Amino acid sequence: MKKLLMIATGGTIASVQKEHGLVPGITSTELIEYLPSLKHIADVDSLQLLSLDSSNMRPSHWMQIAGAIEKNYDAYDGFVICHGTDTMAFTAAALSYLIQNSKKPIVITGAQKPISSEISDAKQNLLCAFSYAASAGACNVSVVFGGKVIAGTRAKKTHTKSYHAFSSMNYPDIAVFQGDRLVRYIDQKTGKTPQFYHDLNEKVGLYKVLPNSDPELLYYLLERNDAVIIESFGTGGLPEQGEEMLVRLKEYTDRGKLIVMTTQVPSEGSDMSVYRVGGRLKEACGIIECFDMSLESILAKLMWVLAVEKTRAKRIKRFYKPVNFDISFSE
Repeated sequence: MKKLLMIATGGTIASVQKEHGLVPGITSTELIEYLPSLKHIADVDSLQLLSLDSSNMRPSHWMQIAGAIEKNYDAYDGFVICHGTDTMAFTAAALSYLIQNSKKPIVITGAQKPISSEISDAKQNLLCAFSYAASAGACNVSVVFGGKVIAGTRAKKTHTKSYHAFSSMNYPDIAVFQGDRLVRYIDQKTGKTPQFYHDLNEKVGLYKVLPNSDPELLYYLLERNDAVIIESFGTGGLPEQGEEMLVRLKEYTDRGKLIVMTTQVPSEGSDMSVYRVGGRLKEACGIIECFDMSLESILAKLMWVLAVEKTRAKRIKRFYKPVNFDISFSE
């Protein structure tokens, strides 16, 4: 029987009702007490690392979680992290970059209703998470939710209330649970030595393109950050506003800033070469295209890349190197 460590961070799954709404209040030990059948799946210890509504989860907390896993890595066969759903995909993506080539599974789960509720998805999600963590061949970072196993870089919360809250974006599910049976679709095996990273650069901004967008906001974000994500319409581009925009954006990339283009459309990703509003930007300004990556992974990967590489060329090369199935295309 495998030995697993459950790391509790709060979230809906561990929440109790208070005057103004749900707040985390159930401990890691109490969560396990709700699962008497867990003793048949794995030998589980628990660690109460945080007690947060996941809306309050910050990059410093990602580092805490990664640090706890690194500290306990040799003592356990795998890890299950209980987390709130609102920022679960961001944490899963961040851990995918902070802990790479892990031979041991790092599984993140949570619930749409507290485990203490009469009707809740919490017990099933937890049992599936532990079952997957205890299964042969499980490795790297993944999200287990609603009977699906999703690569940590591909998860996105797509429903605010439904129990099938998470989807795998632009990539197949790693596996699914059909009743008590785990059906695996993607081979996650890794023979490499796990690598832990200890730094993130949080100077990453987001510019969402709207019909009334002011490019001055984009320039403001570029002044304050080392990288800016442009979340564009369609296949990727910016509303044409003359040569001045091209000149100014080229000035920022010449200064070493990373400008990366993604799309607001959930599925299929970007292709800046389709329209002039994207093609000219890519050619004239050195804008990086994110293709089919999720926004959560783009943000986390940029923070990681900015921290580990110091030149623009090396940062771009590292950005396009696939990690945990995060990107299907590259330059």
